Formats: sequence, structure tokens, C-alpha cells
Amino acid sequence: MTSEITLIVNPTAGRGRGARAALPAAEALRAAGFSVETVQGEDAADALARAREAVAGGTGALVAVGGDGMANLALQAVAGTRTPFGLVAAGTGNDFARALGLPVADPAAAGRMIAEALKGERLREVDLGRVNGTWFGTVLASGFDSKVNDRGNRMRLPVGRFKYDVAMVAELAAFRPLPYRITLDDGETRDIEATLVAVGNGSSYGGGMRICPGASLGDGLFDITVVGDCSRATLLKIFPRVYRGTHVGHPVVSVHRAARVELLAEGVTGYADGEALGPLPLTAECIRGAVRVALP
Repeated sequence: MTSEITLIVNPTAGRGRGARAALPAAEALRAAGFSVETVQGEDAADALARAREAVAGGTGALVAVGGDGMANLALQAVAGTRTPFGLVAAGTGNDFARALGLPVADPAAAGRMIAEALKGERLREVDLGRVNGTWFGTVLASGFDSKVNDRGNRMRLPVGRFKYDVAMVAELAAFRPLPYRITLDDGETRDIEATLVAVGNGSSYGGGMRICPGASLGDGLFDITVVGDCSRATLLKIFPRVYRGTHVGHPVVSVHRAARVELLAEGVTGYADGEALGPLPLTAECIRGAVRVALP
């Protein structure tokens, strides 16, 4: 493996934490003997093009510095290749980093861990989800949670994460369960009324909401959590339990496991790793061992 490493940085991640995290991470990698090139990009498309160029050029590893959005961008360049992937978690949610057991909000420690993993070849092949050629590491969200995202993305005020809290209250007042058509592993098609359907490669989204608590990054399967037809009062009772993952014990919640899932519902956008995938219908596949990750 070459000693040249590419650091791809989101300077706006976590209100500037991404830019601040890049320096100690790069210093730790250089102290371990690696040559580091830092790439930012003028926008997401430019950053992705530069990341793909680095991978095609034979970089020794692609290291993303930022949150789940930055990790998602880097995965589009490195998934399906033999290039190792590292993650310096410096965003707001950091759900993919938590699923991998990586340091969070400690860029120097993350840099040291990545250096040690690369030198010791401690690389683990982990699963990723894929929808129409787009990769994701954590959860594909659809339904109530994605409608909150839609509303929050349209809001100019308030700023920051608080606007999604406001969006959730507004969406809760208007929300009704949706008719879904779900097909698992080319099996029987199910027509159901559901509040949300979450397809989990990883266990959490939204900064620690364990919507798919049993999901594993190494079993080649998704955990699909379905919150069925329920009232607003029931949804409010279930919601706090998501942070502990105990919501799956509620009678209106069911969990399924599959390597492939087709989702159809009108007027619903799918989000994966917090990034919009587009309107349903969508088909997600779990690809076993899709990326080689530097791990503790």
C-alpha cells in the first residue's frame, strides 16, 4: 500500500468542525509516516470528482472528515474498490462512525487509529446499501421521518438542527399513515398502511436514533423497521423509545430482514445517510463487503 493518503474534507460539517478537525487528523497521519493530500472541492460534485480521481490514481486510502453526509459522499468514490476507507467523525450526527465503533469528535484520536489500522492492515470489509447505483452506510428513511426532512429542507428559519424539530411538530399535526407496497427478496408483495419504513444497513440515524437496533454491518442483510398504522398519540409514545431501540417491542412496530427491498408509496421521498435519493418507488440492495474500512 502506498503511503500517500487523501483526506476529503467538508469544511461546513458540524458548523465548521469539519475544517477544524482536518488539521489534527492530518498531523496524526503525518506523524505516523504518511503523506497526506487534503481535498475540499468547490461543491459536493467537485469534491466527489476529486475523490474519484484520487481513488483511480491509486491513493493509499480515502479518509473522509465530516459527518454522515461527507462519509456518504466518500463512499460513492471508494465503494466497490480495494481502496481503504477511513472516517474522521466531525459532523452533527456521526451515525456511520458510531456503527463502526470509531472515535467521535476526537480527530487526533481518529487520525492515530486510522494510521495504526493502515499500518497493521486492520481493514474490515463492511456491507453497504445501494439504490440505483448510489451507496449508503446507515439507514434509508421513508415516510414520516422523510417528510420531516422535506419540510425542514424547505424552511429558511430557524437555522441549524432546531428547524427539524419545528418541522417535526408541524408534520406531526398534518401526518396520516401512508399506503405502502413492500416487496422483500423478490417474495410476496405486501400492501400495508405505515407511518414509516426504515431500511437499516446500520442501526441509527438522526444522531443516535436507533430505528433499526438489530442491524449489522456484516451480515449481508438489511433490518427493515415498519411502524404501522398508528395515531399521533401512539407515535408520540413510541418516539422517545427510538433512542434506546426499545420501540421494536411495541405492537405497531414490526421488523423484517432481507437483502433486497422494494418500497412504493406515493408522495414520499427516500433519504439515505440524510441525503435525498428521490421519490419512491426505490429498490435497495445490501451489498456484502462493499467497502474496506480502517477500524480500531
